[in-house]
Amino acid sequence: MKSQAYRMAMLYDFYGDLLTPRQKEFYDLYYNDDLSLSEIAENYDITRQGVRDIIVRAERALEDIEEKTGLIQRYHRTRAALSSLRDLCQQIQELNEERFSDNDLDDLMQQMTTVINDMERE
Repeated sequence: MKSQAYRMAMLYDFYGDLLTPRQKEFYDLYYNDDLSLSEIAENYDITRQGVRDIIVRAERALEDIEEKTGLIQRYHRTRAALSSLRDLCQQIQELNEERFSDNDLDDLMQQMTTVINDMERE
C-alpha cells in the first residue's frame, strides 16, 4: 500500500496542476491530509460516492498523463543514472589518488561531481 501512496504522491507532484481545482482539492485532502471519503463528503456536503468519483477521475487523469509523457519513469531513470555516475566518479578519484595523483584528473572529477550535484537539485 505504501508504494501506491508513493506513486499517487509522485503523480500529484508532477501533474497535480493539470487537475481541476475540485479534483486537486479532494485529491490533496484524501492523500496528503489523510481525510477519509466520509470526512471530505461531510465537509463539502456531498455524498461519499461523489467524493470517491472525483478522486478516481483525478487518479485516472494523472495515470493517463504519466502514460503519455513518461516523466516520472524518466525521472527515476535519471536519478539512477546520476547515482551511478556519482559512484563512478568516486572510483576514478580513488584510483587517481592510489596510482596517479594527477591534479588535472582530480579537477575534472570535481567538476563532474559539481555537475551531478547540480542535476540532482533540478
